[in-house]
Amino acid sequence: MTTAWNEAEREPILLQVEEAEIGARLDQFVSNGSELSRSAASRLIEEGSITVDGAPVAKNYRVRAGNTVEIMLPTPAPCEAIPQDLPLDVVYEDDDLIVINKPVGMVVHPAAGNPDGTLVNALLYHCGTSLSGVGGVVRPGIVHRIDKDTSGLLVVAKNDETHLTLSAHLKGHHINRIYTAIAVGNFREDAGTVDAPIGRHPVDRKKMAVIRNADLRSRDAVTHWRVLGRGDADGSAFTLLRCELETGRTHQIRVHMAYTGHPLLGDGVYGGDNTKFEARHRALITGQCLHAGELSFVHPRTQQLMNFSAPMPPDMQRVADLLFGE
Repeated sequence: MTTAWNEAEREPILLQVEEAEIGARLDQFVSNGSELSRSAASRLIEEGSITVDGAPVAKNYRVRAGNTVEIMLPTPAPCEAIPQDLPLDVVYEDDDLIVINKPVGMVVHPAAGNPDGTLVNALLYHCGTSLSGVGGVVRPGIVHRIDKDTSGLLVVAKNDETHLTLSAHLKGHHINRIYTAIAVGNFREDAGTVDAPIGRHPVDRKKMAVIRNADLRSRDAVTHWRVLGRGDADGSAFTLLRCELETGRTHQIRVHMAYTGHPLLGDGVYGGDNTKFEARHRALITGQCLHAGELSFVHPRTQQLMNFSAPMPPDMQRVADLLFGE
């Protein structure tokens, strides 16, 4: 599949059908080749906003060799986050920054499909106008992010000077972020490093992947890991890990662990949700077992080293107890 963008408008998107994709349903083909979900692609096809060789077709149309699929995206509605009175677990706060322990299931900032109910909406209610504007109206104060189904610590800036300083520290690898993870399988070593570049998955555009092809975009990514515990249940082995980020790419720990053959327990995107243990304890495992438990950085104003920690959420702690003992 090859893609062409109109850079001035970011529309239309043109997708060329390649040999390996012949016979795919149009809605799935579009989803694989763009940022659209399959349901969003289906809706645009029904509206006539996606055409094949210039003509509208049904969403179950099977793409053919040489087809050109044109996606005409609608003009996005103006988006601005609004304050919402939502629970916040505030670990630390001063005039310059706030450290939050984010729960599983909360998105960090509004985006397509998640216009509200996010951490940013809660922060706007809690902090009022005292959030930095560097991230724009949708991401005020946001220095770094963690996935919706990952819990744990992140620091938010209350003014532009703090935001710019923390962003520089993050880029320079001077903000220390340590995660606790439960991986499927047993690691042979007690510690190690995954040094493998990460980029957008070449087929499934909603996923990331280790990309070593120089023709495809990727960025250096390094994860240091150490075994904290080993266990087994229902015929499968599991490993409790301490993972320290040297870089901070999207889905980095999830992608790197899957790349080693040990996806995170409960991670349906990267293959960690097919164990008997996960099936038996589905009520506890609502997403990947990954928790940002430790965060440290130098305070931009006071120059003091700030260290924070947060325990695993109760469900993940219960899973760890079942697998690795009390």
